[in-house]
Formats: sequence, structure tokens, C-alpha cells
Amino acid sequence: MSQTETKPRTIGQQETSMSLDNTSHPGRTRPEELVPSRYAVQIGEIEVLVVSDGVLPLPTKMLGHNADPAVRAAWLNDMFLPQDAFDWALNVVVVRSGAQTILIDAGLGLDPDLNLPRAGQLIKRLEAAGIDLASVTDIVLTHLHMDHIGGLLVDGVKEQLRPDLRIHVAAAEVKFWEAPDFSHVSMPPGFPDALRATANRFMKEYSSHLRLFDEKHEVAPGVVATRTGGHTPGHCVVRVASGGNRLMFAGDAVFAVGFDHPDWYNGFEHDPEEAARVRTGLFTELAATKSLLVATHLPFPSVGHVAADGDHFRWVPIFWDY
Repeated sequence: MSQTETKPRTIGQQETSMSLDNTSHPGRTRPEELVPSRYAVQIGEIEVLVVSDGVLPLPTKMLGHNADPAVRAAWLNDMFLPQDAFDWALNVVVVRSGAQTILIDAGLGLDPDLNLPRAGQLIKRLEAAGIDLASVTDIVLTHLHMDHIGGLLVDGVKEQLRPDLRIHVAAAEVKFWEAPDFSHVSMPPGFPDALRATANRFMKEYSSHLRLFDEKHEVAPGVVATRTGGHTPGHCVVRVASGGNRLMFAGDAVFAVGFDHPDWYNGFEHDPEEAARVRTGLFTELAATKSLLVATHLPFPSVGHVAADGDHFRWVPIFWDY
């Protein structure tokens, strides 16, 4: 992430100064990319780059398996989305704070058994953005689902990472995957087995790099990981704060349908009731603090604000800046 361009701009109420060379300018994408796949914002002195790992085609029932099918169908119709399946975004974040370069989540990687060829784009897109894997000092994993850790299992990736790499993950998350409970999820066939196998492989390959925390951990100045639970027992969010500006990477605590229906259960949630409580709490916090929000499965670039009107919430995406 070179610092050859400075472009002051305003996102919402936040003054920003772009110092990342590779931003959202169309002319800088790789020739085979039809649209930009990275987007940069400045949070005070901290640089944040959102990178698309691609998309996952999933059944629409996954958005709210406890919802009345007719109500769910009406929501999809109102959002101009297909009724059976649609593409879920996969977003990853790179944060630079001082001398540390922090990767938050690592994308899907490659899983040919699940036939998801449009996901798992992170490694080539980091390279296209000029980010050397050897420059990453820390990785924060919001949880150990395969679309958040699989990129670390791609052939040749581990060899490019630093030997002193620190991988931060909640201790409750590691404990959960020793004997995961899938009794409350509603996943497509094959996913539970794939999730379990990927988590086990990750633990074997990266156990010496793990730095476990209980409830809260400052990864770098202004970059704090906090366990929320819900989606998985050790799921965490990452808050970035500097110069009076704030951004939250919410991982899988937030989905697009959640603004209108925060009580709908996502099919990948291991404790859906707790996940709904967490989601509502985060929305309330984001609306009160006016922090920017980024989440794994919100449409790329997934940067915006949350507005509240009583118990109802509204997603306010930023105006894309070229």
C-alpha cells in the first residue's frame, strides 16, 4: 500500500485523506476485472482497505429461515432480488496502523467440492493492490467459518507469510470448533462437513501462530477486536478509531436483510437468538456513534452508516468516491 496519492474527501461527516495508492479508480483494476474490487477509506491516521473476495451463490432461505415465506418473498421482491438464490458478497479488510499491517479475515480460498468458482479471489486481489503477504504482521479472524479462513489454506500462501505472524482469534471460537454444534443452523447440504474440515485443517496448520483473547484485545493502536458471540460463540467485531473517526468491521453479525428484519435468523448462525440480540445492539451503537460500518456479506464496498428510527434501522451507503 504505497502512499503516492493524497486526495482529501468527505465521507458522511468524516474528513478523510486518501493515502492508499490503489483505491477505487476504474483504470487501475486488473484487465480481467469488470468492476473495481477494492475501496480505501482513511480513519484518522489509520488506513483501511476493503477488498472483495468475490461472491457466494446461496439460497435466499438462508436470509431468514424463521421468517414467513410470503414475507421473505415480499422483501426479496421489494429489493429486486431473485426468489430462489442470489450472490452474497464476501468482503475482507486490510488495516494499517503505525508499523502494523492487519488482515481482518482471509476469504474463502478454494473448495472445489462446493463449486464456488467466483469466490476465493482475495490472494490475487491483494497482489493486484500491491499488498505483499510478507508485509502482514497480524491477522484477526472474526470467526472460523471457511469463508473467513480458507484463503490462508490456499497452496503457497503460508510460505509467503511472516514466521512471526500473529493470528488473533477469540478463545471461545477455538474451543467451539473442537466439537461444533450445528443443531440450530439451517445450511445447504455439504456445508457443515466442509466448515468442520476447514476449521480442523486451519487449526493444525496455524496453531503456533494463534494469539487467543477472551473478550477484548487491542491488536494495534486504535484497532480493537471484541467478542460478540451469536453467529458463533467466539465471533468478534473489530473497531477502528483514530482522530475522532470510527469504523466497525462487523464480520457476520450483520446481513443486508437485518436492517429491515433484525430478528430474522441467518442459516449460518449457531445461536440465532443471541445473534439477533447482538445484531440489534450493534445497529443501536452504530447509529448512536455515527461510526462507519463494513461487514463481510453487505454488497461491496460495504461502507456506510446505520440510521435509527425507534426500533427500526436503515442502511445508508456512502457515496462511492472515484
